[in-house]
Amino acid sequence: MARPILSRIALMSVAALMALPASAALDIGDPVPKFTANAALGGKTFRYSLAEALAKGPVVLYFFPAADSSDCSIEAHAFAEAVDQFAALGATVIGVSADDIGTLSKFSVKSCQSRFPVASDEAKTVINGFDALMQTRPDFANRLSYVIAPNGTVAYYYQNLNPDKHVERTLNAVRALPRPASPR
Repeated sequence: MARPILSRIALMSVAALMALPASAALDIGDPVPKFTANAALGGKTFRYSLAEALAKGPVVLYFFPAADSSDCSIEAHAFAEAVDQFAALGATVIGVSADDIGTLSKFSVKSCQSRFPVASDEAKTVINGFDALMQTRPDFANRLSYVIAPNGTVAYYYQNLNPDKHVERTLNAVRALPRPASPR
């Protein structure tokens, strides 16, 4: 008799947890942690600085679980195809995962098509700073995309393990950013 009751309680607890909103990332308007990290672009490694990128305009920072996995390759390819659209709006793109720099160096050529950098965060310092750790698999980053305004605050974020809408949503968010006043 006690087992069915305990099973129901456990099932209801799981259902209640699933009904809660996913722990979100940093919220709109929150300042983002500035970071530097080893990154790769076109197979070449360099030191990426978020502060330096923001000095040039908005940054689309997206976290992904694992280089060379099917969905991460799909997402990287989609961002690569849209890089010119982001650039036309003054924005740059950077991907971040917990993969080592050697893996990301290859991924930057193959899936990113040498169009944008990907940064290595093996220590998960950046991932944790942006609340992007995958709760169910803490060795990985969650699939989470941010649009960061040039002033270093979150303008938009989108979290979904499905890679299909990240580019579309972040591109729309960049389009919605206020344009800097042109000099007279």
